[in-house]
Order: sequence, then C-alpha cells, then structure tokens
Amino acid sequence: MGASTLMGIGTRAMAANFASLQTVGNNIANANTQGYSRQDVQLETAKGQYTGAGFFGQGVNVTTVVRSYDRFLTTQAANTNSLAEADKARLDQLTQLENVLPLGEAGIGHAARQVLDAFVDVANNPQDASARQVVVTRARELAARFQSAGEQLNTLQGGVSQDLKSNIDSVNALARQVADLNRQISALKGAGHSPNDLLDQRDQLVSEISGYINVSTIEANDGSMGLFIGGGQSLVLGSATNALVAAPDQFDPAKTQLALQEGGVARLVPNNSIAGGRIAGLIRFQNEDLTAARNLLGQLAVAVSGAINQQQSLGLDGGQPARAGDPLFSIGAPRTLASTENAGDATFSLAVSDFTHVQASDYELRFDGSNYSLTRLSDGSAVQGSPFDPTALAAGVQVEGMTLQMTAGTASAGDRFLLQAVAQAAPDMRSVMTDPRGIAAASAVTGTFSVNNTGTARAASLGVVDAAAYDATQSVRITFNNDTGDYSYDMLDASNTVVSSGTGTWTAGSPINLNGFSLSLSGVPRSGDVINVGPTTAPAANNGNANAFVALGNALFIGASTLSGGTLVPGRNITDAYASALSDIGVRVQSARSSSDISNTMAQTAEAARANKAGVNLDEEAARLIQFQQSYQAAAKMLQVATSVFDTLLEMTGG
Repeated sequence: MGASTLMGIGTRAMAANFASLQTVGNNIANANTQGYSRQDVQLETAKGQYTGAGFFGQGVNVTTVVRSYDRFLTTQAANTNSLAEADKARLDQLTQLENVLPLGEAGIGHAARQVLDAFVDVANNPQDASARQVVVTRARELAARFQSAGEQLNTLQGGVSQDLKSNIDSVNALARQVADLNRQISALKGAGHSPNDLLDQRDQLVSEISGYINVSTIEANDGSMGLFIGGGQSLVLGSATNALVAAPDQFDPAKTQLALQEGGVARLVPNNSIAGGRIAGLIRFQNEDLTAARNLLGQLAVAVSGAINQQQSLGLDGGQPARAGDPLFSIGAPRTLASTENAGDATFSLAVSDFTHVQASDYELRFDGSNYSLTRLSDGSAVQGSPFDPTALAAGVQVEGMTLQMTAGTASAGDRFLLQAVAQAAPDMRSVMTDPRGIAAASAVTGTFSVNNTGTARAASLGVVDAAAYDATQSVRITFNNDTGDYSYDMLDASNTVVSSGTGTWTAGSPINLNGFSLSLSGVPRSGDVINVGPTTAPAANNGNANAFVALGNALFIGASTLSGGTLVPGRNITDAYASALSDIGVRVQSARSSSDISNTMAQTAEAARANKAGVNLDEEAARLIQFQQSYQAAAKMLQVATSVFDTLLEMTGG
C-alpha cells in the first residue's frame, strides 16, 4: 500500500460524490417536470485489500442510479385519476343537458299549459276567430319547443360521438409511444441498469392513457409493460399495439361504442367493463343519461300531442259544414332497430295504441329460439306478458301503450331488437293545424233538460269520450225513476224510434256514460226528470269541446300503468310530468357532481401520496447538495494529500 492507493480512494470518492452532485442537480432541474421521479445514486464500499496487517478499504464504488418509485402508489394514482376523469366528463355533459329543459316560462310545461289555457277564450266565445288563432299560434310554439329540445339532444349526441373519436385517437397515439418506449427499455435491459428517464416517461404516458380509459398493466421480464383494457383485451403488448376504434352502435348508428382492432377485426369492448376515463364517462352519459332524457321528452311529446289530437277528434270544428276536428300535431313515429349481429331477417312494427300508458323507456326484444322476451330498459324489468310466442307476435300484442307485431321474416336464436316508442317523437314534432277554423271547439253532442224537470240537475260537462263507440245517428233519452238516482234510458234513431233501452244509477261525482259520450251533472235530479242527449245541431255557438280542452290541463294522462291484476295506476298531469322530468335530470346532475367531487378528492390524495414518495423536495435536495459538496471537497483534499505524499516519496527515492 502506498500513495497510489490513497490516490485511488480519493479519485473514487470524488467520482462518487460528483455523481451524487450531478444527480441532485438533475433532481433540482426537474423539480417541476411532470412525471419525473427523484433519483438517487446507490453507493457501495469497494472490496477491501488483504494485507498481513488486515483488510484495508479501497474506497467507494458507484453501483447505479435508481428512481424513487412505488408501483402501488403509481397505479393507485392512475386508477383514481381515471375515475375522476370519468365523473368529470359525465358531469360536463349533464350540465349541458340540464339547459335543454329550462324552468319557468321558457319550459315546455308552461308552453303546453298555454295551449290549453288558450281554449278558455275560445270557450267564452267559440265564434271569435282571434281566440282560435291564439290556439293555433300557441300550438305552433309548443311544437317548436319540443322540436328544439329534441334537436339539442341530437346535437349533444353528435358532440359525444365526436369527443369519443377524438379521445380514441389520443389513446392510440399515446399507446404507440408506450410501445416505442417498451422497445427502447427492452433493448437497454441487458446493460444491467434501469433507464430511469424512459421509465418515468412510460409511467407518465400510462397515467395520461388512464385519463382517457382505465387500463391494467403487467410488466414483462424484458422490462416492457403490457396495457390491457376491458376484460383483458391488449392495447399494448411489448412493442406492438392494437388500435381502439369508434364503432357504430349495433342498434342505433347515431350512437358510438368502443371497439378494439385485433387482427383486422374490430371487437366491441363491453360497456360495463369500461370503468374509468373520459371515454367511460362519455359512454355512460350517452347510454344512460341522454337516452333517459330523450325518452322523458318523447313521452311528454307523445302524451300531450295524443291527448290534444284525441280531443280534437271528439269535437266539431268551425267549418261549413262542421266535421270532426283534424289533428293539431304530428310527431316522430316509433321504430324498431335490429342488431347488426342478428342472423335472422325478422322485422317488426311498433305503434302507439294508448298514449296514456306509454312509458319513458326503450325496450329490448330478444329471441331465444322459441319465444320472445321483452325487457323495459329503463329499469331492466320484464314487460307484463313476456315472453311472447311467435304466433302471438304475428297477430300483434298490446304492451304498455304500444302495439308490437312481427311483419315479416324469421328470427334466429339470439337475435335482438331495440324498440323505441318515444325516442324520436320530440325532434320530429310539428304543428300541422294552420286554419283557426279547424279548432274543434264544439261538442259533438248536446244535452237538453226538460222544462218540466223538478230537480236542480244541470250539465257540468258533456262530450264524446270514445269516438269508436259513438253513433252520430242516435240520440239518448234519460228518465230518472226516483230521487235516489235510478234511471232508464232509450236509444233513439233519426226517426225517434227506440232501438235499445237499459237502466242505470247515477251517483254524485260519477258521470253517465252512454253511446260513447260522458255526461257529468251538477245539482240533483228528481223522479220524472228527463235529459235528452243528441248530435249537436248548432256547432258554431257550442263550446263543449273547448271546455274539455281546458280540463285537460289537470287530467292525469301521462305515464299511467295497469298492474297485472287490472288495477290502474294513474299518470301525471302536464305540469307534474314536466316537473318530474326536470327532477330526474336534476338528480342525475347533483349525483354526478357529488361523485365528481369525491373522486377528484381521492385522485388528489392518491397523487399527493405518489408525489410524496417520488417527487422532488427542494429543501431536501438543497441539504443533500451541501452534503455532497462537502464530501467532494474532502475527497479533493484527500487527493491533494496523496499527491503531496507521492511527491515526497519521489524526492526521497530520487535523492
């Protein structure tokens, strides 16, 4: 041992401390670099040299440079960020959706009430053309609001599809970068040292991808990292990638679904397997929230237009001669959409048969090889009467206000169909009445009370309620037999010949229903009182049907249902139905906002934990800088001493 050994120890010490200084400097320089992990130089004691006096140390060696990295914390940060991005994307879309159905006077509910309220002036003066024109104008405005709201929903759908395509392109670009980094990292694997900067870049790219779609990661022996989505479909495997593609929905091409291109085949990624990322939030909004809003709006359009058009058909217009009123509105028709994966060629028709029972939902029809099951998608429950056999469907079945019928072809086992009863009703709603004389203000029937009546009974309301049962060639004579409400009636033809007779009992608050009309009484009839109900002969001055329009404002005709036992569950009136639709969307917005706040907090906490482990603390690095500076200076002093000793030895040996 001699001066050379001391110089070697000093040289290695200077090199080790210089490497540490360089690494600390790099940490400080990248303190604000996103995704950078703090690096540390790993040192080890050099193997000691044996002498007769024992082992003498040979100084220090630089082993490698490692990064501060915790796989669990990094994965947790990426996963929580993925959930936060999904909730945020959904909330952003729901906030836009909330503006489609405004409150107050700008809302559809207010416009619908204005149409019916306009009939008050028509009822007061049926011959007033200006009052009738107000009804036509109000109807046009209502249709325009439905149409505008429906088109806004379609615009939202178009925006979602565009955003999905943009996000998918971003994921593919990032995945290609991950694959390229995998190739570089694998090539450097044999060097025996970790390419820390490349690993940081890859982790950062994976985090960015997680913001678009949640991925699971698996590290291979060669240092590469595989990325998998959905149920284990590979996005990146080594240096190879499979591209995500925006695929049209198998039922509705206007919707966009996620697929993965593998071996030239695009396979749909199940929606329920996409749990995080902006793509998941957009798909959930599209498939759940937007669909629900479209059906709620469509249910209102079907019910309101159906009730008004039906009331029109039950009255007489202002034409010469008067005739049954024509519709005020037209709406988009129901539709059946076959899956693109169907093997059979069966086709079905769908029509609204009872607007009061139409529900705010799409339906799925599925054939199992023997029968067809029908599921209400809004709550996932089977429709009453399901499953149906092919014979029944060929004849047509009545379900929840709809008539479903197989029209042609045959189905194969596993074939599926999407039924949309109301989804297209609003965007295609139009006001088709332009002539104010077309308003059917007059009732098709008129009641007269005998002058000899001794009771106080008067007509509270009278009008045709069932056009199919009403016979305009007949009139009805009602005679009360006692003071307790028992009556007999005679059906008379045009020559006043009795064609049929019957009996009944009147009770206060209950109408008398005969020949397709409904007569409600105020007051009390007495024995011997006579009421005659026949076709209206002077429709120009009659306001019976106008009064019926006004009464629609409080009628419960939206969303009724009939239970399996035959019990009728009443629907809602216009005001309550619109308020319920607003409430449904409002609850979705509040729930999404709450979820977004919670997931965002979780993501921030997880990122803070990751940064605490891997991030750069400038105060710590400054202290380490001084530490290694002093060590470097001490090592330099050691070299200076070694040099002096070496020079002395040279002088002694040379002298």
